[in-house]
Formats: sequence, C-alpha cells, structure tokens
Amino acid sequence: MLPALLDSVLTQSFTDFEVVVNEDDSPERQLIREVAERYSALYPNQIRYFENEKNLGYDANLRSLIERAKGEYCLFMGNDDLMCPGALQTISEAISRHPKVGVFLRSFAAFEGTPQNIVQTFKYFDKELFFPAGARTISTFYKRSVVIPGVTFHREAALKFATDKFDGTLLYQIYLIANILVEWNGVFSPVIVTWYRNGGTPDFGNSASEKGTFVPQTRTPDSSVSFMRGMLEIAQYVENTRHVEIYRSILKDLSNYSYPILFFQADKPLGVFFKYYMSLIKLGFGRQLLFHVYFFSILLFGTRRMEKMIAWIKRRLGHTPNIGSVYAGDDRQ
Repeated sequence: MLPALLDSVLTQSFTDFEVVVNEDDSPERQLIREVAERYSALYPNQIRYFENEKNLGYDANLRSLIERAKGEYCLFMGNDDLMCPGALQTISEAISRHPKVGVFLRSFAAFEGTPQNIVQTFKYFDKELFFPAGARTISTFYKRSVVIPGVTFHREAALKFATDKFDGTLLYQIYLIANILVEWNGVFSPVIVTWYRNGGTPDFGNSASEKGTFVPQTRTPDSSVSFMRGMLEIAQYVENTRHVEIYRSILKDLSNYSYPILFFQADKPLGVFFKYYMSLIKLGFGRQLLFHVYFFSILLFGTRRMEKMIAWIKRRLGHTPNIGSVYAGDDRQ
C-alpha cells in the first residue's frame, strides 16, 4: 500500500515539501526499503528513508520523524492512507491566510477498497475557521486530531515539547497539539485533504512501550479503555503543566461523541460489552446523557443501522453535527 500513498503525495501540485519515511523494524522491511529506493530514484532529493534499529512504537517513531524532518510543518500519513489531489495546496493556503498557525485541523473521508467508495466523511464545520490560541481551541482540536492522516503542526513548536512520558499511549500527536495550541493559533478547513482506509487492522503492541497494553492485529476492551484513559491523562497533564483548563471540556466532548469508542467493542459478547461500558463510566463518560444513549441505541438497533443513521445526518447537515458547546472558532469574515 506504500506505493499508492507515495503516488498520492508525490503527484501533488504543491511541490515545496519532502517525504520522510521511518521504517520501524517491521517484518516488511525489505519490501519497504525496495519501494523507498525505487521512488527515491524517480523523485531524487525529495524522499529521505530511515530504518530504526529497533521497533520504537507509534509514539517514539512519530517523535523521530519530527526530529528528522526539515520543513516548517509536519503532516503525517498512515502507510495505507491516501492524500487527495490538491491537499498540500489547500493546507498551505489555509495556513498562510492566518497569523502564527501552529496546527491545521483537517477534514478527511473514510473509504473501503478504493477512494471512490467513501463510507463516511469527517468535516467538523462548514467553512474555514480561525482558532485563536487557548483552552477552547485545544478542547476542539483534541479528539479531532486522533486519526493520523492529515494531522499537521508546526515542527519547531512541536520540538519544544518532545518527551517520552506518553510513549505507549498511541497519542503523541494530541499531546503535542494540546501544548502547541497554548501559544499558537489553529485553522480548520472543510476541504477533504486525506482519505482514511476504513476497517484496517491495528498493528500496535510490538514495541516495548506498547506490549502489555495493546495487542497486534486486534482491539481488546482493555486496550480501548487504556487508550481512552491515556487521552484523559494527557489532558490532565497539559492542564496542570501549562495552566489551561481543558480536562472537563475534553471529557465532555469525548463523551458527547463517544459512539465510535463504543462501536469498536460492540461486536463482543453482551457481558463483555457491558463491562467495557462500565469501565468507561468509571473514567467519567457516564456524566453525559448521550454516552448512555449511544450504548442503548447500539443494543436496540445494532451498529449497522447506527452507522447508516449517522452517515445520513452528516449528509443532511453537510458536516459532523456540533453537539454540546463545541467551540467553533472565528471565521474572520
């Protein structure tokens, strides 16, 4: 799948960029090396390829990519995702229209098989919006930056906050984004810039920091709970160290949009699913009524009907519905 990703990036109309590939000691190292060498020959001086001596894991590998990159901004892609035509131009122009942008919040679409088969879009607002630095912007960008394809932030700003404290959470990008947005502004674009391959099998749990929490090729209820606990622990840490009140608003936002969190474990036996539900309540999700509505709706209607209903609502609105008090920035128009 790497060739398709590289094709989608290297054929962009915007050309002022480099591609950095970190091979993280995977079983496919030889194949990935051959692909990287072939494309390096086709696009000289635009691709830099590295091989990690040991498996660093998601978070440390992300940190290594930031350190090795040379550009002003870093944009991340999963190796089985795709970049839309014109994506880099869209991102560059949106950033250039606003002052001191530290984070670009992207819109993306999920597909199955080919990009022509879009199953869901993730567009949070209906127009470009400027988000001034501060707690409200962090709370909006936080959960909406978990899915990696298209996540973009200022490299030098990110380097200031490098740490291995949260290695093994699979959440290094939101730790960085929360810190960057204390001082830097954000911008959102409604233009779909990346395609996310739906239904992929997670391959986390191979590095030393991830073993015991995540299991390769599957999502266990315990790993899902650990993932959500990590999101809240990072929010609490940033609140305490950067003196911004974000924890409660982030927990509320996660709860109001918790259907995907429940969806990942909805195929488990009822007893296991109910135990998972109770574990999330202990984390604080039960304080929002919608969390319980999602759970019982899944039991009553099943995930297939729920997915169709959510997709229909998004099509009718033209974007993801804003639930609760989601801060929508400033359109500056």
